Amino acid sequence: MKSITFGHEENELPISVEILAVSDDPKQFDYPSEVTFRIAKQNQQDYVKAANYINNNGSSVCIVQHEFGIYGGQSGVFILSLAHQLKIPLIVTLHTILDKPGFMEKSVISQLGKYADKLVVMSQLGKKFLKNIYDVPVEKIALIEHGVPDLHFRSKDILRKKYGFTRKKVLFTFGLLGRNKGIETVINALPKVVKKHPDILYVILGNTHPQVLLANGESYRNYLKKLVEQNGLANNVCFIKKYLSEEDLFEHLVASDVYITPYANENQITSGTLSYAIGAGAAVVSTPYWHASELLSKGRGELFNFHDSNHLSSILLDLFDHPEKLREMRIRAFNYGKQLRWPLMGQQYARLCKDVQRDFDSKPVPPKKIINLSVMPEFNLDHLVRLTDDTGILQHAIYGIPNLKEGYCLDDNSRAMLTSLMAYKIFESKKALDLMPIYFSYIHHMQNIKGTFRNFMSFERQFLDDEGSADAFGRTIWALGFLIRYAPHDAYFQLGTEIFHKASKNFTSIKSLRGMANTIIGMAHYLQKFQSDERMFIIMDHLTNDIMKHYKSHAKGEWKWFEDILTYDNAIIPLALYHSAEITGNREVMIVAEASKKFLKSKVMNNGIIAPIGSNGWNPKGEKSAQFAQQATDIMAMVLLYYKAYEVKKRKTDLKKMFKTFTWFIGENDLRVPLYDQETHGCADGLESFGVNRNMGAESTLAYLISYMTVINAVELEHRYDLVKRKIKDRKKRPEMPSKLGHELVMV
Repeated sequence: MKSITFGHEENELPISVEILAVSDDPKQFDYPSEVTFRIAKQNQQDYVKAANYINNNGSSVCIVQHEFGIYGGQSGVFILSLAHQLKIPLIVTLHTILDKPGFMEKSVISQLGKYADKLVVMSQLGKKFLKNIYDVPVEKIALIEHGVPDLHFRSKDILRKKYGFTRKKVLFTFGLLGRNKGIETVINALPKVVKKHPDILYVILGNTHPQVLLANGESYRNYLKKLVEQNGLANNVCFIKKYLSEEDLFEHLVASDVYITPYANENQITSGTLSYAIGAGAAVVSTPYWHASELLSKGRGELFNFHDSNHLSSILLDLFDHPEKLREMRIRAFNYGKQLRWPLMGQQYARLCKDVQRDFDSKPVPPKKIINLSVMPEFNLDHLVRLTDDTGILQHAIYGIPNLKEGYCLDDNSRAMLTSLMAYKIFESKKALDLMPIYFSYIHHMQNIKGTFRNFMSFERQFLDDEGSADAFGRTIWALGFLIRYAPHDAYFQLGTEIFHKASKNFTSIKSLRGMANTIIGMAHYLQKFQSDERMFIIMDHLTNDIMKHYKSHAKGEWKWFEDILTYDNAIIPLALYHSAEITGNREVMIVAEASKKFLKSKVMNNGIIAPIGSNGWNPKGEKSAQFAQQATDIMAMVLLYYKAYEVKKRKTDLKKMFKTFTWFIGENDLRVPLYDQETHGCADGLESFGVNRNMGAESTLAYLISYMTVINAVELEHRYDLVKRKIKDRKKRPEMPSKLGHELVMV
């Protein structure tokens, strides 16, 4: 990673370069003076500190050398924390671009594509991958090939004598040994070649890859040695187990007749050793992996099929039988390699840096939108359908695959019914309407005679408890109240009302804060439908007073909260107070709703990034909040809270905060990586210190869907309020503009 400062003269090259080093333990290395900052690989906060250092040290451009294994976190995700915080132009040089990336690998490269001013690739295929697989705009991609040292060598004959290659036809392979190198293909090809050219010497130079050595020792090297014996090649194959300096490596390349890269598959978009071979003017024979296919075109080398020893034999025989062909190949490679030398590559980077800085300085500031729908994925219920069978929605998933072993729960089926109701009202989704009775039936089946609810059921449809938690009860009342208010058919309304009233005799027995809060929200929806139900009004007032007592008991000084600790689903409590105050008009309740919302915001939103209280320790009063094990349900609660605050108070700042909170799902979070998976259409279960918990269970996916639809509602709500304002201002009657969605606004 480099930060670069430019001089002021028109043709002046960069006048200073600082290097930021990343390592497992920065203290174990004695770095040269060019290294001005050290990052501990697995410390996410170090990347934030590094960004602040770069921003404040006068640098003009930051260049990140990217390889997944260099940086900490899942698939090197921590580098996104640095990229997001930078306030100067960013160039990212990509050393690996996968054609079939996993979720995290694709997320990291796609996010870098958003933050970077330019992504540098080393091949034309790299440009194609970035555009077609990672959705990076073509104008953001620059091609600068892999550079090679600018070294001057003694003659080939002198070097051959130095290394004992005189009177030998030398084949050479260099690099860390591992089974993906395909060296056995070369060994198996040699007998046919040696039979006609007995002076062949195949030099295999390099240590065993450290990870291979750790896992399997020298098993691969021993396998190759045994293969040499079996083929009778003891005098024709030489293993050199050592690390070479750049100068020594280039001397070996110059001294050799043919350099061979027999890699076992095509998935290598950049090969430094291949570039070095071309730079040294070596004749190269290779399998057609991506970089080789491109770099060795136009006669700069020869390609043989993967694992095809016979094909390799015929190529080697042809080259040694026709020395002039071998010589012409070397000349073409050498001439091309001259343009890859580091001074020339450095000039390309210098020009790119200056161009990027110029464009960065002149870039217009885009107008800020309160809600930018263009960044939101398309609405999709596929994962919800995947998790649902004829019993209900399954609780958990392993990655995107439903986990039957964990069965079902009331919480998720209640949220699922709420989701399907919203999706039907907003999008007229037939898919949602078809799912609705499944969740509703589960709720009905789990209600006990006394009106309480069981929570858990196994996949075999066996009850796993007698009575669920107060939280599960409250969430069910919320879903039922919403159903009563927005029932798609009378049958839903009638059954929903029966279940709601049967449960209502238990409302005043709830002691859990969040159980009370969820119940109040459900009652508020019910009272929007039955405004004259005095009994329900009194019960809601009773529950609200219980929550207010908690606030008065615990809110001291700057701590404006209902308990002495912030845990899960925190925003549900002030959300319930907004609902209650809207119904009752109680000014004191509204004041507490506003104060607790403001306090919670101070705890979970810093520097414009939403970071819900981590479940790995929570936030006890007077202590620092846990950063990770962030949960999607906390985000949903915050989205709903800001939506309700806007609905009641009409402040557009609440809309802005609502949308900023929602963007946690799509990458605006501590690790800068999306939790919503646009391939499965599920939402990951949480944000962990190492990256994303890739399991996509019901709770997180439903939290995403409810949050998504709340944002859509907010756009419609803002539109209607603006219309009313214009009508009042103009004092003229204007025809109301049709809703963008063309459906009734759904209040959540």
